[in-house]
Amino acid sequence: MRYMMTYDLMEAARNTNQWMGASAQALASYPMFAGMPNPAISWMAAWGEVTERTFARMVVKPDWGIRTMTCEDGRDHLVEIQTVLERPFGDLIRFKVAGRAQAKRKVLLVAPMSGHYATLLRSTVQSLLPDCDLYITDWHNARDIPVSAGKFDIEDYTLYLMEFMRVLGPDTNVIAVCQPAPLTLAATAYLAELDPDAQPRTLTLIGGPIDPDATPTEVTDFGRRVTMGQLEETMIQRVGFKYAGVGRMVYPGLLQLASFMSMNAERHSHAFVEQIRRVTQGEASDHDPHNRFYDEYLAVMDMTAEFYLSTVERIFKEREIARNCFVVDGHQVDMGKITKVAVKTVEGANDDISAPGQCIAALDLCTGLPESMKASHLEPGAGHYGIFAGKSWRNNIRPLVLDFIDSNSPKPKRRAANANKSTAA
Repeated sequence: MRYMMTYDLMEAARNTNQWMGASAQALASYPMFAGMPNPAISWMAAWGEVTERTFARMVVKPDWGIRTMTCEDGRDHLVEIQTVLERPFGDLIRFKVAGRAQAKRKVLLVAPMSGHYATLLRSTVQSLLPDCDLYITDWHNARDIPVSAGKFDIEDYTLYLMEFMRVLGPDTNVIAVCQPAPLTLAATAYLAELDPDAQPRTLTLIGGPIDPDATPTEVTDFGRRVTMGQLEETMIQRVGFKYAGVGRMVYPGLLQLASFMSMNAERHSHAFVEQIRRVTQGEASDHDPHNRFYDEYLAVMDMTAEFYLSTVERIFKEREIARNCFVVDGHQVDMGKITKVAVKTVEGANDDISAPGQCIAALDLCTGLPESMKASHLEPGAGHYGIFAGKSWRNNIRPLVLDFIDSNSPKPKRRAANANKSTAA
C-alpha cells in the first residue's frame, strides 16, 4: 500500500501546483486590479499562466498535430492517423496521406518506451512522411492499462515488434530510435529464424545501446552502481486509485521527469524564468519555442515495472544483447540468423546517452550478414536528440537513411526492348 500512497502523493503535488498556478492567474486577472498598474500583479499572472500550463501537460498525451502534408503535386493532402493493429500495451498506427500515390518506401518507425510518448518523434515523422508510407509504434501509458492485461517486459516488447513486422510484410524498412534498438535487432533475428519470409528488408538502428559497455556513459555507470534491489525499492510504485491501471507496479513518468529535470536544473530554471518574463511583457505565444519544447518534454508516461527492471538488468547489467545470449519466450535468439536484412547504424559524435561505439556493435553481432549489407554513419557534432531530430537529422542523416533503403530495394523492372518497339509500331 505504501507504493500506492507515494504514487498518489506525487499526483497530489502535481495537481496542487496546477491549481496554484490557475488560482494565481485568475486572481491577478480580476477586474479590480486593472486600475492598479503594479508590476507584481502582472508578474503573478504570468507566473500563474506558466505554472498552470507546466503541471497540466504532465498528464496529457500530446496530439500528433499533423493535419496535412504538401505532396509532389504542390497540393496539401489530409493526413489520417489509422490504427492498424491494437494491443493492450501498444498499437501499430499508420499515417495515411489521402489522395497520394503509393509511396515506394514502406517504413516502420519504432518509437522508444523510455518515459515519453511516441509523439516525441513528431519531427522525425514529419520529415519522413513525404517520402514514405509511414507506420509507428504507439506505446500506451502503463497507468491506463488494467492489471488484468498482464505483464509487459522486454520479451513481450520483442514479441510485439515481431507481430508488427509480420503484419506489415517483408517489404518493410524498420528504423529504431534509441532505446528499442537492441530489442528491434533481437526481434529481427528471431523473425529471421522462425518466419524468414516475414523479416523486413532493411533495419536502421539510431543511437541505441546495443553494447552499453562499448563506451561507458553516465547512464551506463548508473546501471552499474545501483543494485536491482535498490532500483525496485526506490523507483517502483503502484498506480493510484485515479487511473484504470490501479494497483499495477510501474516506474512513474513523474519520477523519471524529476530525474530528467535535475540533470539540467539550472538550464530548465532559467528557461522558465525567461518564459515568465516573456509572458509579462506580452512576447510569449501559445506555440512559441518554449511551449513547443516543454509541451512534449513534460508529457511523460509510466512504464511497467517489469519492463523497466528487465531493461536495466538484462540490457545494461547482463548485456544479453551484446553477448548474443538474449532469451525470448524460452528461446535463445541468435543475431547471426540475420542473413538477408541490410543493417545500418547511426551514431552522434557528441551523444552523451548512447555514446559512439554502443550502436555500431550491432554490426559485429550480425555474423551471418555479408559486409556489403552492413553500413554505419557517425554524425559529427550531433548529440543524442540531434541524430533523429533537428538539422543534423534533416540535412545529413535522413538522406543517408533513405539512400540506404533504396540501395537495398529491388530495382524497378525495365520494359523489354521488343515490347517498346511493338508499342511504337
